[in-house]
Amino acid sequence: MKKIMFNDKFSLTQAVLEGRKTMTRRIVTYPLKFRGVNVAGYFVCKRPSGEVTEICMYDEDERMIDGGQILPKYKVGEVVAIAQSYKDLGYDPDSLDRDPKDLGIRGFMKHSAGWNNKMFVSAAACKKHIRITGVKCERLQDISEAECLKEGIEEHLKGIQYGFPSNIGYIGQYPFSNPREAFSALIDKVSGKGMFASNPYVFVYEFKLID
Repeated sequence: MKKIMFNDKFSLTQAVLEGRKTMTRRIVTYPLKFRGVNVAGYFVCKRPSGEVTEICMYDEDERMIDGGQILPKYKVGEVVAIAQSYKDLGYDPDSLDRDPKDLGIRGFMKHSAGWNNKMFVSAAACKKHIRITGVKCERLQDISEAECLKEGIEEHLKGIQYGFPSNIGYIGQYPFSNPREAFSALIDKVSGKGMFASNPYVFVYEFKLID
């Protein structure tokens, strides 16, 4: 089983666990080299293929350079574990009952590398899961306002308190006048400054919390 990580600093894992976040966008990454040759420029096209969308990359001479496709990591119907630290998962800190794939120091759970860092917790040790219900590929800026809310942006009913003309604002990290502004600020915090403006291709995963 695979696991998926959500940002804890901006409470995105909690939003998933509460059922408020049901969609996530992951930047499509391309290889910097192909058969040892640096690829300075490339063109990208997308085409549907069954239940997934293939991303095909071509060089300046229109030669396919990615072997034919860059596929999404998760597929429709796949069950994926939500990554959390052992501490957040509620394990006993003084327990010796450790997951065998944990890379931490052998000993008490509280001394484990995964006690505070979910990167070192295997999917098998995670207790909460989602099922992927939809996969598509698009540019980051193609997101709709309705999808911004699925990404965990919250409607806030104290807009006037923050200086907005209406009583509704939207929360990413700070209040904004519409969901799109809130999402663009959030994705820049999570994925790097200027990410929304750069408008990269993203895989869009829609999911449902199942336990």
